[in-house]
Amino acid sequence: MLFNSYVFILAFLPLTLIVYFLLGKLPERCPLNKLFLVVASFVFYGYNNPSYVPIMLSSILINYALSQLMLIAEKKAVRLPLMLLGLGFNLGILFYFKYHDFFVSNLNSLLGTSFALHHLMLPLGISFFTFQQLSYVIDSYKRTVPRYNLLDYALFVTFFPQLVAGPIVLHNEVVPQFADRKNHRFNFDNFAPGLYAFALGLFKKVIVADTFGIAVEEGYANALTLNTAEAWFVAIGYTLQLYFDFSGYCDVATGVGLMFNIKIPLNFNSPYKAMNIREFWQRWHMTLSRFLTTYIYFPLGGSRRGMARTCVNLLIVFLASGLWHGAGWLFLLWGLLHGVASVLYRLFQKQYDALHPALQWLMTFLFVVVAWVFFRATSMADAMAILKSMFMMDFGPIRDSITSAFALPGGIRPGYNAIFMMAWYALSLFACLGLRNTYEKTMTFKPTLLNACSTVLLILYVTLSLSNVSVFLYFNF
Repeated sequence: MLFNSYVFILAFLPLTLIVYFLLGKLPERCPLNKLFLVVASFVFYGYNNPSYVPIMLSSILINYALSQLMLIAEKKAVRLPLMLLGLGFNLGILFYFKYHDFFVSNLNSLLGTSFALHHLMLPLGISFFTFQQLSYVIDSYKRTVPRYNLLDYALFVTFFPQLVAGPIVLHNEVVPQFADRKNHRFNFDNFAPGLYAFALGLFKKVIVADTFGIAVEEGYANALTLNTAEAWFVAIGYTLQLYFDFSGYCDVATGVGLMFNIKIPLNFNSPYKAMNIREFWQRWHMTLSRFLTTYIYFPLGGSRRGMARTCVNLLIVFLASGLWHGAGWLFLLWGLLHGVASVLYRLFQKQYDALHPALQWLMTFLFVVVAWVFFRATSMADAMAILKSMFMMDFGPIRDSITSAFALPGGIRPGYNAIFMMAWYALSLFACLGLRNTYEKTMTFKPTLLNACSTVLLILYVTLSLSNVSVFLYFNF
């Protein structure tokens, strides 16, 4: 089920909230509200494709069983094979659904074999709920987690606001909140900022990101014929599309979580304000960075074994990040680019930090824009064509098929579309750099009449604009 759909906004969300809080009035020994929320989350997950449900259900049961066995076993010699089994199970599931065809197709090309491709449909959110459970399995081996009952564990994994595109939450960030009895009652102080964040997130996705998406789709469909101006507008357009799409999703997830009195960890914190590549990854997809740092970078030795080993560890982490995002060489190249940039910053941090802050920001932002070209392209030829166009100084007019994405309703003459497009880009970039993000706003949110009216108007406007529903980009990962 999509957040930006009529069925979610007008039916699923309000009904789930009402029933959850009504059941929350029952005695503590009757956790029907938790059970209802788990069932509702499965309905949300399997709404468009019920075949996903058995995959996630079996993943939950097997991971829970392995974790409980490790928490019971006192000897590390007993826990180690269980942990390896859990590691193999989770990575095996992820490999089978996400990477099998990529691996086999490359093997066929390399060795001249003809192994069959499965053409499997990627289960929604599998990268997220697999990593989330993997962290619990590893921590169970270390015996640093409490023994939750199956219902609490299932709720930790399935809670629908963060189920399909993160954040990758840790058990101790949400399970104690679900256990707190005061969170089982409706709380206006949480609901009001939650609804506000929900409205802003939908606006970012439906109105801003999807508008950029039309222009970007047109640009990449004609990657081989773009002039320099078009190439830059397409590249920066995708940079802004992905920003508002992912930011919008994080706002929606945070907002819906708050409506249920659950504070989901921050996952997106104005990353385009970053002054260097390290800060960018401290702001972009923060919980993925945390997972990769905790479970890959630190076990490899982190920065404790000399500069050369540190640089190698950074490259490994970013290659893993690229592979996590998608089964393709372009994703790996994108991860490698960020790895190399992180290594260079580590090696020349003193000299870089001595530069003027404006130059630091510009260098970081331009690198991110260029790297996103490989992330978005469907082939190396398209990526290289766009990059070549960006730097070949072949300036010319921007084709109407790109500028028309930003046309105002009401039959405004097409000649003005380029002006509207430039205004759209300028305002969007200003919003990224010059305004407080939604998390900062909700921290100081006050339920004033102005905020109430703006929230209602945003939801109404978005709801009336849902004729062309598109999925959040991170649903694909």
